[in-house]
Amino acid sequence: MDIAKRSTENPLLRPSDLKAGINGMEITCLLNPGVFRMNNKTWLLLRVAERPQQIKDKISFPIYTPAGTIEVLSFDKNDSQLDATDPRVILYKGKNYLTTLSYLRLVCSDDDLHFHEDPAYPPIFGQGELEAFGIEDCRVATMEDGFYLTFTEVSSVAVGVGLIATNDFQHFDRKGMIFPPHNKDCAMFEEKIGGMYYAFHRPSSPELGGNYIWLAESPDRVHWGNHKCVAVTREGSWDEARVGAGGAPIKTSEGWLEIYHGASKNHRYCLGALLLDLKDPSKVLARSIEPIMEPIAEYEQTGFFGNVVFTNGHYVQGDTVKIFYGASDEVICSAEFSITEILNSLKKN
Repeated sequence: MDIAKRSTENPLLRPSDLKAGINGMEITCLLNPGVFRMNNKTWLLLRVAERPQQIKDKISFPIYTPAGTIEVLSFDKNDSQLDATDPRVILYKGKNYLTTLSYLRLVCSDDDLHFHEDPAYPPIFGQGELEAFGIEDCRVATMEDGFYLTFTEVSSVAVGVGLIATNDFQHFDRKGMIFPPHNKDCAMFEEKIGGMYYAFHRPSSPELGGNYIWLAESPDRVHWGNHKCVAVTREGSWDEARVGAGGAPIKTSEGWLEIYHGASKNHRYCLGALLLDLKDPSKVLARSIEPIMEPIAEYEQTGFFGNVVFTNGHYVQGDTVKIFYGASDEVICSAEFSITEILNSLKKN
């Protein structure tokens, strides 16, 4: 039941539309932007993934060193100790590496179709050992006192959630890791509920539990507690392998509406919706049985990692949710949903 109204201009951005931001690298993928409105423009905080130009029979990829410089590692493809079956992650001598290094990059638009960079707004690169493999998939929560960026910090020792606060996207207050490993997919609510801040996050528990959506609360957006699981995977369903929050929850008269992603065991990513109680967002009122968006367009089915639609950013205008999403882990697209139509689809369930 795909109810998304895709832009006829999709894909809006391809890797070839931007120049690499790291010397000696090439852009492999554009992924999953955070979204916000500022100065009467729509801004995307893109995840840009780069790697060196590949040499025949070699796999080369960059990492940050403890000194903050970039080092390129290179392995022979025919090395018996190398597992490169996944284009995103390789395993060598029992250690995992990412095939690309990601950072965050700003583009803006007056019409939601044609995006460009403004040199006054710099990229955001990883810093320190906990971001040695880069930073990924930023969500932007627009609040009364500024913008709050939650993103995935990646390194050889951990995948956790980092936080940056900013008022202008030119000066950044790095708060460090706010959800410890293994965690990602953190989306903050954009207003307090009962005097507390709330956020979704996605811890992973392979022994007991799984890749589920959890809710936490905080007095200050840095220290989080009172964790509760609000959505689990469903065997035999489109979201049987993992689920995770999208962008900031949308406040409606019927509850908090959260567009989330779910993946099947064969890594097909779709979008669905959760409806949560306005006063107690740990109470789930309704959930999509069928996806509200599936990878059915050609550009969503083929690419760096095909059969993927993945969003962690949108803005709301009246009854319309304008999402910007990554397709096939390679290009950036947009689509619109009617809030009423999503809520009606949940009522049918």
